[in-house]
Amino acid sequence: MMFRPRESYDQKLLACDLLISPEPSRQHYVQDVFGNSVGIVNFSGPTRELVFDSRVRLDHTPLPAFADLDGEIEVYTGAMPFDYSAEDLPDLQSSLHRPYSDPGDLVSRWARRFVRTSGKTPLQSLLSDMTQAIYAEFRYGARLEIGTQTPVQTLSLGTGSCRDYAVLMMDAVRSLGLAARFVSGYIYSPYSGPSTVGRVGGGHTHAWVRVYLPACGWIEFDPTNGIVGNADLVRVAVARDPRQAVPLHGTWDGEASDFAGMDVEVHVTTETDDLRSRQPSIGVWPDRLEGV
Repeated sequence: MMFRPRESYDQKLLACDLLISPEPSRQHYVQDVFGNSVGIVNFSGPTRELVFDSRVRLDHTPLPAFADLDGEIEVYTGAMPFDYSAEDLPDLQSSLHRPYSDPGDLVSRWARRFVRTSGKTPLQSLLSDMTQAIYAEFRYGARLEIGTQTPVQTLSLGTGSCRDYAVLMMDAVRSLGLAARFVSGYIYSPYSGPSTVGRVGGGHTHAWVRVYLPACGWIEFDPTNGIVGNADLVRVAVARDPRQAVPLHGTWDGEASDFAGMDVEVHVTTETDDLRSRQPSIGVWPDRLEGV
């Protein structure tokens, strides 16, 4: 299980409760190679239903992605990889590797459209423009299938889920020599009435990408919603590959017909939302659970 948000300067964990039914016969936690918190449980005996109810309360204080910088950040020079320091490069190598094939350099050529043909290309502009392009030019579609589309598939189809968008941008960024990682977590989807459209990905687990820039460290980009920085994003797991950040997986014994299906619900609210939901209203506030 990967339910527990990662603690950092921008999100402080205040409470984390996990109720599992039936009660596990064994439960413990480990940290994976990326420092993600991974829960492992075992069960004994049959059950008619398996439930994981994770409730988290945290102090989320995101900062602007490129705040407190004097002038522009680094510019794109075409170096492969980017001009990372000798101290950083060994630790970034796995985040530079492109595991997907790119016949005809389709993804690489698409990524280079964000590089200016003349003059310098600030990485701030390049990455922000790429994020906004996926948000504006691709059609979002929730997929229930296991795994992700390849970057070439998403680029060719012009549609995909949040994890498909994250994989496409991650591969495109790596094709330019930049280190990138996959992020899994939750998104806060502000809602002020029936006519308001919230963030895409609300109500489910969400995925986005982070890129390492020497002047800023790891910066997050959500191409599904066009978000630059981590506003409204609750980080749970960071990995080199999406297969290393699956929220829940495991095995069970029984007949194939025993499996009736699985439902996933994610509710992210703020204290302001909770206060409003407790006040008498005319039905404009939706029913929300406290926490995640």
